[in-house]
Amino acid sequence: MTDSVITSVIARQRVDDLDAAVPFYERLTGRTAERFAFAGVRLAAVGSFLLYSGPDEAVQRVAGVSATLTVGDLTAAVEAAVAAGATVVMPPQPTPNGHRAVVRHPEGGVYEYVGP
Repeated sequence: MTDSVITSVIARQRVDDLDAAVPFYERLTGRTAERFAFAGVRLAAVGSFLLYSGPDEAVQRVAGVSATLTVGDLTAAVEAAVAAGATVVMPPQPTPNGHRAVVRHPEGGVYEYVGP
């Protein structure tokens, strides 16, 4: 197994009221939410879910991504995806919760890759 493999998939869910939604997902997953903000969007990572809310114009940047894929080595994962036919929408860059890249898979799905 290499560091470029996907180690988990995080489902994304837009919610109208982040504060009201978080307790359900905390009970569902048995995990405490990690809250943060990014590019005008309020987010909460709870287990295998990424909840987000905010103004429509800010949320569009988050909503265009189908899921978050965590990997052991971000550079290697992006290179492996490109070698398999994907295209890079956004190259690796730092974020509040690690480093990320956005990649479009050959069938058109857009995914955020997150790694250390």
